[in-house]
Amino acid sequence: MAEVLLDIGVMFAAIALAGAIASRLNQSVIPFYIVAGILLGPWVLGRSDDWFGADLPHIAVNEFIEVGAELGIVFLLFFLGLEFSLDRLIENKEKIGKAGTVDLLNLVVGFVVGAVFFFVVWDTGVETTVALVGAVLVGGIVYISSSAIITKSLIDLGWIANDESEPMLGILVYEDLFIALYLAVVSALLLGAGGFAEALTDIGIAVGFILALLVLVYYGTAFFQNVLEVRSNEATVLRAVGIVVLVAGAALALGVSEAVAAFFIGMAFSSTDHVHEIEDLLESLRDVFAAVFFFWIGLETDPTLVAPVAGLLAVAVLVTAPTKFATAFVGARFYDLNDRRSTRVGLGMVTRGEFSLIIAAIAAGAGGAFEVPLITETIPAFAVAYVLVMSILGTMLMQYSGKFEGFVVTRSGKETAE
Repeated sequence: MAEVLLDIGVMFAAIALAGAIASRLNQSVIPFYIVAGILLGPWVLGRSDDWFGADLPHIAVNEFIEVGAELGIVFLLFFLGLEFSLDRLIENKEKIGKAGTVDLLNLVVGFVVGAVFFFVVWDTGVETTVALVGAVLVGGIVYISSSAIITKSLIDLGWIANDESEPMLGILVYEDLFIALYLAVVSALLLGAGGFAEALTDIGIAVGFILALLVLVYYGTAFFQNVLEVRSNEATVLRAVGIVVLVAGAALALGVSEAVAAFFIGMAFSSTDHVHEIEDLLESLRDVFAAVFFFWIGLETDPTLVAPVAGLLAVAVLVTAPTKFATAFVGARFYDLNDRRSTRVGLGMVTRGEFSLIIAAIAAGAGGAFEVPLITETIPAFAVAYVLVMSILGTMLMQYSGKFEGFVVTRSGKETAE
């Protein structure tokens, strides 16, 4: 316990220092949290005896950090839901459907990139089915943007109340719902013995749980209003946290994304008179656990794995970053945004994160016919390296979006009203 507590203390001290450096340099804190995790984790300081000739102390991933990272995702998506009521979601369902469907092109592009490498560039020597599944995994990794990182960036940059946040949140909702079904299929295929029959059962459970959440959000306003009718801030925090974490945990136990569940509970609270009170009371809690989440990404990132997948990584970044920008830019057009704000949407969606790492974890635990290095080693290595690059690239693009906005507006030859 003493060792775990010491590791947690070092983690928070490192996060505080990284945040201070980022603030001094006027940069986004997210890349600094990730890099701090890499430097203090098992893959850098943990190998200090081999690299530096001295056994330096490092932080190991423990249960608190893993749970803290999960809570970071939950609270970030909960706050995202607070900004996006169900009425607003229903009102914009056509726009969300169009923008989200265009965004699915990234899944196809990722699949093609993976297929080209596994069938043409690399002589993997595996069965065709295994290589195809590997390409599907690459497609999922490059398709899904990071709801957690994008939400944090929207808040930090002050974009959360701007027009460009609406298509970004809409596309994220579409992606999160789609990826819940995607994860159910690949999990049953790679980890389960039931194959597609089990996958169909998991999909049914996921759809049923999501529909139940929608009913709860739609009809449960009075319930959530009454729950928060208390005079104590302590009681308000405990009740709000209790509900969102309980529902997120139940979702995860049923194989549904905890992020999607937290988002829906946020929407449920957004219809009450206490939404601003919740935001004020839970903002610090959200930021603390969000920092743990980004630090955890760094702890899970082994920089030495980049070299074997450098070719695939380089091609994926060069191809999928512009593709993601283009599809999100087009998606923003369905919301009647001008070139400047559409550019912000495109840049904002470039970031990848937590769901790509979940896909990597599923691949690493593959069994049966899929327990081959291409699936259990290459895919996780690619996912971790890809998330590291795209999380840093995405946050930097959002922070310096002004330069890109000016270029796009100049190229289009017109400047429309903001």
